[in-house]
Amino acid sequence: MSRVVLAMSGGVDSSVAAHLLQQAGHEVIGVFMRHGEQAAQACAIDGKVESSPLLPILQGRADHKQGCCSASDAEDARSVAARLGIPFFALDLQREFSEIVDYFVDEYVQGRTPNPCVMCNHRLKFGRLFDYADAVGAEFVATGHYARRGEPTSPGDVPSLLRGVDNSKDQSYALFGIPRDRFPRMLLPVGGYQKAEIRELAGKVGLNVAQKKDSQEICFVTTGHHAQFVKDRRPAAETGSGTRSGNFVTVDGRVVGRHDGIEAYTVGQRKGLGIALGEPMFVVRIDAETNDVVIGPKPSLARRALSARDCNWLVPPGTEPFACQVMIRYNSQPVPATVRATDDGRLEVQFDEPCFGVAPGQAAVCYNGERVLGGGWIVSSS
Repeated sequence: MSRVVLAMSGGVDSSVAAHLLQQAGHEVIGVFMRHGEQAAQACAIDGKVESSPLLPILQGRADHKQGCCSASDAEDARSVAARLGIPFFALDLQREFSEIVDYFVDEYVQGRTPNPCVMCNHRLKFGRLFDYADAVGAEFVATGHYARRGEPTSPGDVPSLLRGVDNSKDQSYALFGIPRDRFPRMLLPVGGYQKAEIRELAGKVGLNVAQKKDSQEICFVTTGHHAQFVKDRRPAAETGSGTRSGNFVTVDGRVVGRHDGIEAYTVGQRKGLGIALGEPMFVVRIDAETNDVVIGPKPSLARRALSARDCNWLVPPGTEPFACQVMIRYNSQPVPATVRATDDGRLEVQFDEPCFGVAPGQAAVCYNGERVLGGGWIVSSS
């Protein structure tokens, strides 16, 4: 069979992916990608993690926070690799990952809502991981994402990216940016299983991560408080106005309060506003020039259209508008829309019915049923 480089995070999904690849007869090379905040404690537990001949050994994070790149995660991944008898390497991507952190901070400072996990997939996992696979002569790259690879149905076609069978865990949205010419080299071993089946299989195989909790947090925000992280990384004094605090303003122009910084808010947010106006209020828009956080009742979130940029297409969109379903953020439901791809790499979406909570900075991903067609990054809505 084939040599496969597998991204191992130390979680149950990528660990079972290693087992499934082995069972299919592949030669598996496990790779742990270190890309969190720098800390002093090395992650090479008792010297058992091998250093790649191409990239230096990683450094661990002192807080051992649950996530996808802590020292304890690396030890879990190493332990699984040892259990399965596969080689295991650790890649230091801190320098490259600093660009993801800068992107995260910059988006919030500009009043947008970033998605660092999707951006990390695009820039690092399906960039540097393929580079590493090429360097070690691997034909395929695999991950533990809940998505599926559909095989071509006609000569000259490429495999398709499909939603995972577990709708509650589907991660196909996060993979829309895989370059079309690289997707034929992708393997997604767990996408055809329910999460409960993956945990059960991990237990049967004797993997110590069978009941490990899923990561729910942004790996580099160790406290879980993203607004404070942004303030620490980009003090308001460095901005043109010297502050990011401002007013809460209703959609009809009334000033109804003050806030400490726009980085604490995102479109669609209801909790944490501290504003009592007799009915539930939501963040409708954020103005980075005035620092106004515009709020209103739920109907004011309705949008009929959006525009996205920096598109990537796994299925060539053609020149004519076409009907599909569009997902506007992770864990939302795809909704019917008409889409047009422009010559300058943009995407124009007209929803069949009003769509709520469209946030600049998030990805708009197009589906045809279970198949991912492509998508781009939302810049505006109306």
